[in-house]
Amino acid sequence: MAVSGLKTTEATRARMRRQKSRDTEIEMALRRALHAAGLRYRVHRRPIAGVRREADLVFGPARVAVFVDGCFWHGCPEHATWPKNNADFWRTKIEKNRARDRDTDARLAEAGWLSVRVWEHESTEVATDRVREAVVQRRPKPNRR
Repeated sequence: MAVSGLKTTEATRARMRRQKSRDTEIEMALRRALHAAGLRYRVHRRPIAGVRREADLVFGPARVAVFVDGCFWHGCPEHATWPKNNADFWRTKIEKNRARDRDTDARLAEAGWLSVRVWEHESTEVATDRVREAVVQRRPKPNRR
């Protein structure tokens, strides 16, 4: 079988099929920790209409969108690996993912949203603190008379 005209092994195809795109271990741990901290959110939603980009967690009133990024797929500066097989294909794929992430963050910012990016290697505690702080700071203030 070929991916974009390049040969891939059966082992590679099997490994790629097993990759989860949602409800990953880190995402589930983050969701549990945020819920335990009293925060409520929507899961796998598009924060703004007209932009076909789905956030892993959406805090609507605070306008915070959380993305849990995999180190391989999003080119983590600490843990990115560059495959030797089909190297050009994978470098192009990962660079396109990075560009799409930057574009998503810019579009959300333009619409008044904050993107919080969590790397899969981050500890749940550190990620939870970052998200909680962003949500609390951006929550609408109650009207006082």
